[in-house]
Amino acid sequence: MSNSKDLFDKCRSFQDAKRVQAAGVYPFFRPIEATTGAQVVTHGRKRVMIGSNNYLGLTHHPRVQEAAKRAVDRFGTGCTGSRFLNGNLTIHEELEQKLAEFLGREAVLVFATGFLSNAGTLSCLVDRNDVIYSDRENHASIVEGQRLATGDTIKFLHNSPADLERILKNSREEYDGALIVADGVFSMSGEILNLPKYAELAKRYNCRLYVDDAHALGVLGPEGQGTGHYFGNPDAADLLMGTFSKSFASIGGFIAGSQEVIHYVKHKARTFMFSAAMPPASVGAVLECVKIVQEEPEHLARLWKNTRKMKRELTRLGYNTLASETPIIPLLIGDDMKAFGFTQKLYDHGVFATPVVKPAVPDGSALIRTSYMASHTDADLDYVLEVLEKLGREFGIIQPSRGTTVYRDVPPESVVNPATQPSL
Repeated sequence: MSNSKDLFDKCRSFQDAKRVQAAGVYPFFRPIEATTGAQVVTHGRKRVMIGSNNYLGLTHHPRVQEAAKRAVDRFGTGCTGSRFLNGNLTIHEELEQKLAEFLGREAVLVFATGFLSNAGTLSCLVDRNDVIYSDRENHASIVEGQRLATGDTIKFLHNSPADLERILKNSREEYDGALIVADGVFSMSGEILNLPKYAELAKRYNCRLYVDDAHALGVLGPEGQGTGHYFGNPDAADLLMGTFSKSFASIGGFIAGSQEVIHYVKHKARTFMFSAAMPPASVGAVLECVKIVQEEPEHLARLWKNTRKMKRELTRLGYNTLASETPIIPLLIGDDMKAFGFTQKLYDHGVFATPVVKPAVPDGSALIRTSYMASHTDADLDYVLEVLEKLGREFGIIQPSRGTTVYRDVPPESVVNPATQPSL
């Protein structure tokens, strides 16, 4: 017993966050008091939000809010059990049918969260003699599914079909089944998966293809149906995963595919069978979002108008936005503490954003992950650009140039000054 240790020793010795807090630049867990459009109220002040995944700006859409209320009136506030037993509501099945039609798939299965969708599906499909080929920058929920699966996982270089093919040539014959897994839109870089090439490799090497479209749903494709529709090949992926906690203004997730595969996952995925069902209000909200994206295309059009503007202007200012092609536009900062300090300065100037530091990115590659919404006004975006121009020069991230805009030390009243805003 003399060599035994207290399990909580690691908790007492954990100092990473405390050091950032002591420096006065801790950017996490900021309490949001109210939200409206593309702005939030924190610490009693309105700030422009550029760190949200509410791409279509539907969280405050009157139709979505009313649909959530109707669902509560009919079904109550929760299901109190898993769908496998007592929590299967008619609106769960209605949502699955509507999503299947929207995505052009045979069947859909709705989970309580996107994380559970990935973790449960991957772990139940990949057995001991199978293999997952996984992009190195896949989301943590995919990584968790890989850990739970009894088969092997082999990682390939980020968004590199060439590296994947090299690995497939050397390893594919060692396994029975194989699943290539990648994000449709990568959540940190904003890159779009080279889906046509991966579909080609899957066919050539007898693999199945699984695409996580969490950040593509509502963003890519004619009506926001995702990566496959963006490339004009809706059936490129054998399995499509998506979430409702981003463009679809709620919470939950789904897997879409063939009837046989969805039936199997429905009866084998432990995260589906043993988790409480998605609550009625959330289901009602998503159902309405599916209708809105088809009936009101102006939201998607505004999203891309804002995205093109910010990509163009941030590049003009001299920011390194990596290979972003979507409303996710990262700003490369470099040092972790510099990124924390930059984020705090943004916050002080009325702009809410969040940094991404190691281990989420390699050492020395810290960034500010900015993301844009259909609900951002030109005034919102112009103000953000002014602040980013000032701070970019102050931190030595961008170089001074002639003809720069004049920064307003006091935010424009129409954007973030709480004294002149209507009450939330």
